[in-house]
Amino acid sequence: MRIVQIAGFLGSGKTTLLLRLSTLLSERKGLRVALVVNEIGEIPVDGRVMEESGMKVKDIGGGCICCEVASTFARTVKQLARDFAPDLVLVEPTGVAIPRQVKAAAEMGGRDVAVEIGPVIVLFDATRPDELLDMELMGRLVTNQLADADIVAVSKVDAVSAEEVRRAAAAAGEVIPGATFIPVSSVTGEGFDQLLAAVVEGL
Repeated sequence: MRIVQIAGFLGSGKTTLLLRLSTLLSERKGLRVALVVNEIGEIPVDGRVMEESGMKVKDIGGGCICCEVASTFARTVKQLARDFAPDLVLVEPTGVAIPRQVKAAAEMGGRDVAVEIGPVIVLFDATRPDELLDMELMGRLVTNQLADADIVAVSKVDAVSAEEVRRAAAAAGEVIPGATFIPVSSVTGEGFDQLLAAVVEGL
């Protein structure tokens, strides 16, 4: 059971990307996909609709997946393995979560079941790079999120010019130059073939 985290600051497009990616994984790759969604006051994923598509959805509320509900997350991983046996678990933490802490919570779940920790994908909104990295606003949090990324998905590229996409990627690259950068659009599907390949690598 492979666990892949899709993180990023509030409003970066995580839920929309998660829904499109999970559908492609199920339809194109024939994988059993489970979604673990940790939302605080955000619009929830429609679990009924997703489950009709052959996916399993678990909503963990009550706090951030990396702290208050880490033990709940570990139990969820164990329960998913027992009841659904997914090939892949996509985890969407709240927009203020720190990926390394979520990863530690996932590893806690792996004490009882066999799990593989896949790449950490962090979304970086191409429409507001300066705001996101402004240290007087949310820059410290966003920088910490980016620092934990294996893949930086530069999101909403359909809404900006090619030059603005390059500028956003360069800004994020100053934080984590060693990451893989993938421009993505949940509207047009740009970048999703690369995301699919990264998520299923090794399965």
